[in-house]
Parts: sequence; structure tokens; C-alpha cells
Amino acid sequence: MAGAVLGKTVDELAAGDRAAITKIVTETDIHLYVGMTGDLNPLYVDESYAAHSRYGGRIAPGILTAGLVLAVISTRLPGAGTILEQQRFHFTAPVRPGDAITAFVEVAEVMPSRGRARLRATCKNQDGTVVLDGELVVLPPPRVRQQETGRPR
Repeated sequence: MAGAVLGKTVDELAAGDRAAITKIVTETDIHLYVGMTGDLNPLYVDESYAAHSRYGGRIAPGILTAGLVLAVISTRLPGAGTILEQQRFHFTAPVRPGDAITAFVEVAEVMPSRGRARLRATCKNQDGTVVLDGELVVLPPPRVRQQETGRPR
């Protein structure tokens, strides 16, 4: 991984560290998910079916919202090189095509002896409604060892 910039190590994290990203969930996002997984739930793809559901219209798959949390941990906090070990998500409200979702991640606990961190996650839509609440345990990237030349190994 010459030249790769890794995220924060477990020693560089502190409780209270935060990061977030925002994304508008598009029709294309939903269709790509459906095409990739084969998950043809009519709540995602059939407006007439979804209109008569408890949601009153089409919704995005919950895993798309969870994916935004994973995007935060892999790109911002702790960042590149992070491995997800555990996740628990509670989907609290539907996400609809066109919603702007902000995924927030906060370090709840650093466990240096275990090389892990516990993170809290929340996603909100453009109206401030919480659509996902959760917790994750991650293995932040390891410290890059230096060779005698001083270059990362």
C-alpha cells in the first residue's frame, strides 16, 4: 500500500471524536442495490404496492442507510483501513427516494488493549428525523511500521 493514507489508529482516537457525511438517496441508488442483490422487495420497486403499505409509498432499503454509516467509518472516522467487526442498527423511520440523509458517527469508547473502538451511529433525514440508530465495533487501521529507509511497509 505504498502511498496509501490510512485512518486514525486506536491510539489516535478519543471518545467524542465525530464525523459525518450527507447523501441524497436517489432512484439510481435504489435500482443499483436491487440489481446487485436481487432484493426485489415491492416496497422498493413497486409504487402501487408501496402506496398501500404502512409507509404510504416507496422506501429505500435500510441497508443503503446503513451503508452511509459504513462510508463514514471507512473514509472519515477512523478512516481508510478500518475493519467492521460488529454492528447493530435500529431503523426508526423510512428513507424515501430523494431524502438527504446525514450519517453521524461518534467514538463512544476506545479499547486500546483490544485494538478496537466502539462507535455510536445516527442517521437523520433533511427534516431532522432519526432514521437509523446504532452501534458498531471497529478495528481501526494498525500503525504503519517503518522500514529502515523510513518508508511505510
